[in-house]
Amino acid sequence: MNFHDKVRDRLIRYAKIDTQSSNTSKTVPTTARQFDLARVLTDELKSIGASDVYLDETNCVVYGRIPSNLPEEAEHPAEAGQASPGSHSFGLVAHMDTAPDASGENVKPWVLENYDGSDIVLNKEKNIVMKVSQYPNLKNYIGQDLVLTDGTTLLGGDDKASLAAIMTMAEYLLAHPEIKHGQIDLGFTPDEEVGGLARNLDLDRFGSKVAYTLDGDYLGYYEDETFNASQADFEIHGISVHTGTAKGIMKNANRIAAQLIDSLPQTDLPETTQGRQGFYHVVSVSSTVENAHVTMIVRDHDADKFADRENFLRSRAQELNRQYGPGTVELTITPTYRNMKEIIDTVPYLIDHLKAAIRKAGIEPKSVAFRGGTDGSALSWRGLPSPNLSAGYENAHGRFEYVPIQSMEKNVEILLNLVQEFAK
Repeated sequence: MNFHDKVRDRLIRYAKIDTQSSNTSKTVPTTARQFDLARVLTDELKSIGASDVYLDETNCVVYGRIPSNLPEEAEHPAEAGQASPGSHSFGLVAHMDTAPDASGENVKPWVLENYDGSDIVLNKEKNIVMKVSQYPNLKNYIGQDLVLTDGTTLLGGDDKASLAAIMTMAEYLLAHPEIKHGQIDLGFTPDEEVGGLARNLDLDRFGSKVAYTLDGDYLGYYEDETFNASQADFEIHGISVHTGTAKGIMKNANRIAAQLIDSLPQTDLPETTQGRQGFYHVVSVSSTVENAHVTMIVRDHDADKFADRENFLRSRAQELNRQYGPGTVELTITPTYRNMKEIIDTVPYLIDHLKAAIRKAGIEPKSVAFRGGTDGSALSWRGLPSPNLSAGYENAHGRFEYVPIQSMEKNVEILLNLVQEFAK
């Protein structure tokens, strides 16, 4: 089985479609251009023979299905929106949007074959060079073929490398009915990069009761544990008065915001933590003397420590109100996602099958406690347990992103192995 050209061509084709989501838009999806890729994927699923292909024209979610060909299930095929009988069914979920962190417009992917381990000139005219000294992971891909950009945009391997692998796997299975498999349900969603978290994936239409998301960088690792996460918004109400007569009257919201931020433990920030250590992170500040707004995110893997962190922020608001008067500070804490591990641990066969599939591809599986969240974090707590498999990209969200073609090939192999694990 050689999937090199298939995954390469798909990634390049998908990468050229601008699907950046937006942090500021309130529409669903946040950008209409995500429909451009959604329609391409919809047509492609139909052309390769997938069943129950459907594009949700309201929420920009693509659905498709590879029906089971196992004898015991062929007699009772699943209807659209129903899970296949038995435990052979599973789903795959990936997102179509790319991050707004760097430009995704007019992406010009190209392939560097048989990489030799040296610095890579991405753009000779603009003197843009990806240096091994700055990106040492390049050394892991000597002899491989890399899909790169011209250094002026991101590539979009996050998460289009996953889309390329999933679609290639689906095409192969549909063309080879001799490979026995249960029902496989596919879901492609928008707005992951801006907190969409597959919220509009219709679980009844999707069908399978368990799934895997594909969204992570280097090949061969998986995630069954993520942060617990919430957003904290502080609204600070000040009083402005002429500085010449301000004594005893002025309440400067700028200073109160600074005092709040300065009260965060310096050991509990993203720039001072790693591994399983949680943190507080100031995302944005807007302020005048009269009003200030401070937005923070709170993260921790441990549920009890996470609750303590939220309570710490509540105590900060209470202290500032004691100091400056009731109603000076209003705090709103909004849950974002929860650690998937509590749910994944209840269905251990998901990880057993995944580790077996990765090992069968000649890779020793590695697990990390992810310092972030995935669509699977939200889906797991909605009732669709969904650990995460890496997609194989590097340097996501930036101009120096790249995808080794061999990593995508291996992911196709892993997915096919996973299919066979479930079919046992």
